[in-house]
Amino acid sequence: MAHDHRHHVHHENEHHAGLADILDLDAEVLHEHLTEVMAWVHGRAGDPATVLDLGAGTGAGTLALARRFPDARITAVDVSPQMLEYLRHKAHAAGVAGRIRTVEADLDTRGDIPGETSADLVWAANSLHHLADPVGTLRTIRAAIRPGGHLVALEMSAFPRFLPGDTLEARCHAAVTEARVSDMPHLGADWAPLLRAAGFTVQDEHRFEIDLRPPLPEATGRYAQATLRRLRDGLEGRLSPEDLAALEALAEAVPHRADLTVQASRTAWLATP
Repeated sequence: MAHDHRHHVHHENEHHAGLADILDLDAEVLHEHLTEVMAWVHGRAGDPATVLDLGAGTGAGTLALARRFPDARITAVDVSPQMLEYLRHKAHAAGVAGRIRTVEADLDTRGDIPGETSADLVWAANSLHHLADPVGTLRTIRAAIRPGGHLVALEMSAFPRFLPGDTLEARCHAAVTEARVSDMPHLGADWAPLLRAAGFTVQDEHRFEIDLRPPLPEATGRYAQATLRRLRDGLEGRLSPEDLAALEALAEAVPHRADLTVQASRTAWLATP
């Protein structure tokens, strides 16, 4: 049993390390997008004194919030202790650790937001679609926002695409779309009806289109490669062995492709309790 436990821990560490790499690469490649989103939030939510980052991951959003709102105190919540450890290291390196505290919690199993009852701003970026009971958890979130405060939910409509016209990448995304109906039904959802069902008033909605062309950020090739490899792992059993092998070959080659781009869209909803 000890061997099995060590194998499980090793697998979990690899999983978190791989996801952490993608989150960090996403933040590096799409830094202009994140800056644009933060400016949009600032223009509509003002200058919050207390911010709650739900599903903080490795802290890309947490640090962007800290930069945009230099006087705010931020609580970063995530289910993964490994992610929160990454976040603490990054906050220390950025010189903002004194304004950021981390809380390990699974919002699917809690009836409250740990340690928060009156946040000025709740930020949830690409995290709500993981919830088992979105409306129930949104009600919990609403109770943690002070009167006059705001929730900003930012969600991707689909995973990024890197090679326009590539038929293999298109087949992979079609397989992901089919799989998410059962595995992740809220990915790409319209969150306005869910927010209203939880008692929120939706004040604004904005779609951010991402279309990066050469010259691209230096990390783009590594970002595309890591994303395609994670895509391949998630499609095990859903694609033919030939397609899986071809996808691995594509991931190996993609950093050197001259036709590499980054195309994605993300939508933000601004809501009040």
